[in-house]
Amino acid sequence: MRMQAAVLEQFGVPMPVHQVDLQAPAAEEVVVRTTAAPFCSTDWLGWKAMRNKKPPVILGHTAVGVVEKAGADVTGVKEGDLVVVAGTPECKKCFYCAISRPDQCSALLDQPEPLVATREDGTRIKAAGRVGAYAEYMLANQNQIWPLTSDLPHAQLSLLGCGITTGHGAVFNVAEVKAGQSVAIVGLGHVGQWMVQAARVAGAEMIIGLDMLPVRRELALELGATHVLDPTKSDPVEQVRNLTKGRGADVVLEAAGPESAVQQAVLMSRRAGTVVLTGVQQYEASINLPQLALAIHGRRILACQNGQSIMGRDIPLCLNLLETGQYKAGPLVTAEYPLSKINEAMYASGELRDLSGVLTF
Repeated sequence: MRMQAAVLEQFGVPMPVHQVDLQAPAAEEVVVRTTAAPFCSTDWLGWKAMRNKKPPVILGHTAVGVVEKAGADVTGVKEGDLVVVAGTPECKKCFYCAISRPDQCSALLDQPEPLVATREDGTRIKAAGRVGAYAEYMLANQNQIWPLTSDLPHAQLSLLGCGITTGHGAVFNVAEVKAGQSVAIVGLGHVGQWMVQAARVAGAEMIIGLDMLPVRRELALELGATHVLDPTKSDPVEQVRNLTKGRGADVVLEAAGPESAVQQAVLMSRRAGTVVLTGVQQYEASINLPQLALAIHGRRILACQNGQSIMGRDIPLCLNLLETGQYKAGPLVTAEYPLSKINEAMYASGELRDLSGVLTF
C-alpha cells in the first residue's frame, strides 16, 4: 500500500515526508488509516537522538484511526471500526502480561521495533513504538489496537493512547491517590495536566502544580489545581513544604523528565509519602538521590510506564470521563497540523509552544 509518511532519517534535521510502501498485514496484524496522531515530547526527544531510536524510522507512538484491513486471525476489531492504536501492547503471552503488568510487555521492551514500510530505493523503515503514527496508515499487531465508540473529535481521542492513560494511571493505578490528600505535580506539560485532572477526580484536597511557564500554570488552575508554583522563583522543594505544614506532599507526581526534576520530586514528598516517576529525558541518564530519604524516611518511589495501564480496562474508563466532562481534552489540543507540517509540529513541541499538537488527516 503506497502512502505518505514522515521519516526520521537523520537526528536533529527536519524530517522529510516520503512516499513509501506499507507492507501487507500478516496474521494478527491490522492496517489502520490514521485520522489523528499527537506529537509527543517523547518523539521530540527521539528526533534529538535521546531515546535510542535507530533511523530510518516513522515516529509517533499513538493515534486514532479507522481499520482499513485486518490480517488473518484478527479478533476484536473489523474493517471500518474506529480504534486507538496505543504505544503499549498487551501480548497476553509474556511473563509481564501474565502478572497483570502489560506496561512492561515483552513485545514492547524486549523486541526490536518492527520493519513496516519500504522506500523506493529498497530501504526498510521501522515503526516507533510498534505504531509509526506519523503516516497516512499504520501497521500494528492487534495486541495494541483498542476499539472506540465516541463522537468526540478525533484530535481529542488521539490522546487516549498515551497522555490521558499515563496521567490517569499515575494517579489511580500507581499512586492510588486518596480523597483529602495533598498532591504535587512537577511539570505541567500534557501528562502533568492529565495528572491535575485525575487528582481532582480522585478527590485530592490540595493539588499543587509546578511549571516555569505561566500559561501552563494558568491552565492547571482551570483544570483543577488549587495552587501553582514557579520553580524558578525559589527552591521548589521549600515552596511545596511551605504549603504542606512543613512536611511535604502526600503524593508527588513527576512529569518533567530532567534528573533535577526527579530529585526535587523525591525531596518535596513527605516522610512515608509516595513519589511516582514518569519522565525520561535521556535514556542513559542516572539519578543521584539521598540515601536517607530512600532507606529511612519510608517513601514509596514508584515507576510509571504508561500509568501501569491495562488498556482494555483503562481506555474505556478514561473515555467515559471524557464523555461525561470530568476530563477535558479540548484545552490540551493546542494546535492541529497536516502531515506536511510535521516539522512545525515537532518544533512547537520541543520549544514548549504546544501542549498537545495533533497531526490530523
